[in-house]
Amino acid sequence: MRFEGTEGYVATEDLKVAVNAAIKLERPLLVKGEPGTGKTMLAIEAAKALGAPLIEWHIKSTTKATQGLYEYDAVMRLRDSQLGDARAADISNYIKRGKLWDAFESPTRPLLLIDEIDKADIEFPNDLLQELDRMEFYVYELNKTIKAAQRPIIMITSNNEKELPDAFLRRCFFHYISFPEEETMRAIIEAHFPGVKTRLVNEALTVFYNIRKAPGLKKKPSTSELLDWLKLLMTDDIDPETLRADPNKLIPPLHGALLKNEADVQLFERLAFLARRELPR
Repeated sequence: MRFEGTEGYVATEDLKVAVNAAIKLERPLLVKGEPGTGKTMLAIEAAKALGAPLIEWHIKSTTKATQGLYEYDAVMRLRDSQLGDARAADISNYIKRGKLWDAFESPTRPLLLIDEIDKADIEFPNDLLQELDRMEFYVYELNKTIKAAQRPIIMITSNNEKELPDAFLRRCFFHYISFPEEETMRAIIEAHFPGVKTRLVNEALTVFYNIRKAPGLKKKPSTSELLDWLKLLMTDDIDPETLRADPNKLIPPLHGALLKNEADVQLFERLAFLARRELPR
């Protein structure tokens, strides 16, 4: 099993090395990076490339590690029992399998994505250590051990919102997806919009990277936002000349795809105002 990228996902050499090393070591691959740099998409595209079933576990602030194993609905069983429902006699009717259970019992080696692990409670990663190490867990209600038929490929994403425990980090292969340089970004754009006009891409990238360099910006636009913006520029047939730097128009057309809060829009409006004041009269 080797990952070499796909037509829809441009992977740098160091990212390919990280994915393949994690597969060889049979360790979870922990991927960090700015939001919008393709961490989740990496797992989706890697599953396609490797021919592995994709099992996605999207983490929320309320997610508990045990939900990845299973959940037992004792309240529902009690209610059914009181109503005389025959289902109540079989406790397995009230066991809901989690994503780890699905991955462990998959007939084909799957790719399990644990997405945005840093959203959960700080204890969440540590609570998964034993299951990820042993590749098994015990279901007390069924008096049964669920053991992985084969070790799944595991990818874990983090937006770096909080630090992960050292014990958890030791068990992972780590890779940080750096924000793409212009050459890589061009390849990403070509993968999504084959044959796009070079002049439009040139002007759009100049505007995009200048916005990211602006001091005081609260949220830098990401790769996914650049792709959305380019799609709008092409749909509206915006002329590349329109994007050229103009002191009177520092805010680019269709900027709502790039600037996602009022503070950043106001920042560029102030910059435009200051630039106009400095123009020779």
